[in-house]
Amino acid sequence: MSRFSKLLSLSQRALPRKSPSHLSRPWTGCCAASSRLFSSTASPSSQEPSILKSSSPASSTAAAPATGTTTMETPTVARAKAALEAISGTHPIYMDFQATSPLDYRVLDSMLPYLTGVYGNPHSRTHEYGWEAEKAVEGAREEVAAVIKADPREIIFTSGATESNNTILKGVARFYQNRKKHIISVQTEHKCVLDSLRTLQEEGFDVTFLPVQTNGLISLDDLKKAIRPDTVLVSVMAVNNEIGVIQPLEEIGKICRANKVFFHTDGAQGFGKIPLDVDRMNIDLMSISGHKIYGPKGVGAAFIRRRPRVRLSPLLSGGGQERGLRSGTLAPPLIVGFGTAARLCREEMAYDHEHISKLSKRLIDGLLAIPYTSLNGDPKSRFPGCVNISFSYVEGESLLMGLKNIALSSGSACTSASLEPSYVLRAIGQNDEDAHSSIRFGIGRYTTEAEVDYALANVHNQIDFLRNLSPLWDLVQEGVDLSTIEWSSH
Repeated sequence: MSRFSKLLSLSQRALPRKSPSHLSRPWTGCCAASSRLFSSTASPSSQEPSILKSSSPASSTAAAPATGTTTMETPTVARAKAALEAISGTHPIYMDFQATSPLDYRVLDSMLPYLTGVYGNPHSRTHEYGWEAEKAVEGAREEVAAVIKADPREIIFTSGATESNNTILKGVARFYQNRKKHIISVQTEHKCVLDSLRTLQEEGFDVTFLPVQTNGLISLDDLKKAIRPDTVLVSVMAVNNEIGVIQPLEEIGKICRANKVFFHTDGAQGFGKIPLDVDRMNIDLMSISGHKIYGPKGVGAAFIRRRPRVRLSPLLSGGGQERGLRSGTLAPPLIVGFGTAARLCREEMAYDHEHISKLSKRLIDGLLAIPYTSLNGDPKSRFPGCVNISFSYVEGESLLMGLKNIALSSGSACTSASLEPSYVLRAIGQNDEDAHSSIRFGIGRYTTEAEVDYALANVHNQIDFLRNLSPLWDLVQEGVDLSTIEWSSH
């Protein structure tokens, strides 16, 4: 056996895994967020995970977790686990899963051989180094495609969803600009989509930004009315990154296909979390991110349909990699990790969704028990892991500062440096005061019930504290309608 095959065979070995009969987690303690990353979790899948097991006699064996499940770890993973356990309790509880997700330890295991021994360029076709790297990349391509039921040849690897959005929007528009120059999107799209479309407007394209209803969903009638003979593309986000609403993708796809318009969706927040079928939903193009699904940062993908074929002009020129659509040397370690993360999401989607839904209900019920609070976004058509709540008569940034033991956000990580109220919340009809009082809570695979309870207790205490400091709260308690007050200016 060659050393390449030996290294690769290590990453293909699987160990027994406990089949869960309930949603118990193998960790306890509300502040153990860091050490949990390398704990074994139960899965409804009968398939076994790919865990790298060292063939060396000196390989380390992890102690059995509380559930009794035994796993083998590489020395590197064991050291990483020990380092994380050392800081357990010193870092805040993580509840910002829309910004990014922690790396699953099984993903790290799959990446390790390609960071050391199997380091070939996947585009080198004349020797074994390149062959082995190419084989790994193509295996990952198949895993990513399987999540959305696509053909692996329709998956193009990129550096992330931002690059995918730019490549798709600008590439399609520029390729078809001599025939069609109209694009339709939504006011609540991610900033990289909005900025890409503004760039196209400067190039002479006509862009229609559809409004959303108060629940965050678009009106299908508005979409039908906006389509013109020269419309080339409709771009609608699958799951909103701030309020978590799920747009009616299948209905949108039917409208686009009936009008012979390409349909693109930014799937960064939905890929691997909700069922997506590009054929059933008539999706022609999709943007995907690796680090939102417990994979590595710096890698993503673009789904580009082959039949009916979608053409686009590439943003990058060079060696013609990725069907000539994205030149540049691919990164096998990142892509392999991305592929493993995609496989785990596909296998464990039902388990993750049940776990996250249970904790989401507990969190929402507890937060809405606070007077003058409201849930932003549609209560039913939503991804449960994204919970956006407005706390009236409280400044959101002050609340975040008071909750320093919990990692939260007041909106998108890509616009968190701005002091302006969220444009997404404004689009659903929130005034500036309510938009400024909103906090986004993210729940993920590693969130525990104890963490949710800890967050609830701290939020309740901080809300009481901040409202008691506000003279407006005193007026509200006295029954004064603040909208009737005429404020004097100096």
